[in-house]
Formats: sequence, structure tokens, C-alpha cells
Amino acid sequence: MGHDWIFDVLVDLRQYAVKNDMPLLAAQAQEALVVARAEIARRDAQAKGRESDIGRAVARRKY
Repeated sequence: MGHDWIFDVLVDLRQYAVKNDMPLLAAQAQEALVVARAEIARRDAQAKGRESDIGRAVARRKY
């Protein structure tokens, strides 16, 4: 499971905001997804000792 749950929560929040005419909240949820991807990719790459893999890890996530 790892960190995947946070992406699910943020995607659900973004979808809720879109459906309920809350564009600012939807935009913030989208930004939070971007930040979460980057930070989790950075931590994962550091844990593996491969900081050069951060860009590829972020690019692979599709949320």
C-alpha cells in the first residue's frame, strides 16, 4: 500500500470539488497531488540511494 492512499484521498477531494463547483479547492487538491508525487518520489529515491531517479519516478505516477 505504501503512500498510494494519499493519492486516492487527494483525487477524491479534487473530484468532489469539481462536482460541487469549488474550483479553488479543486486547484489546490491538484497542486497537492503534484507536491505529494514529488516529495514521495524524492524520499523513495533517497531511500534507495538514487536521487537521480526522482524525475523518472514523478513522471511514472499517473493521478
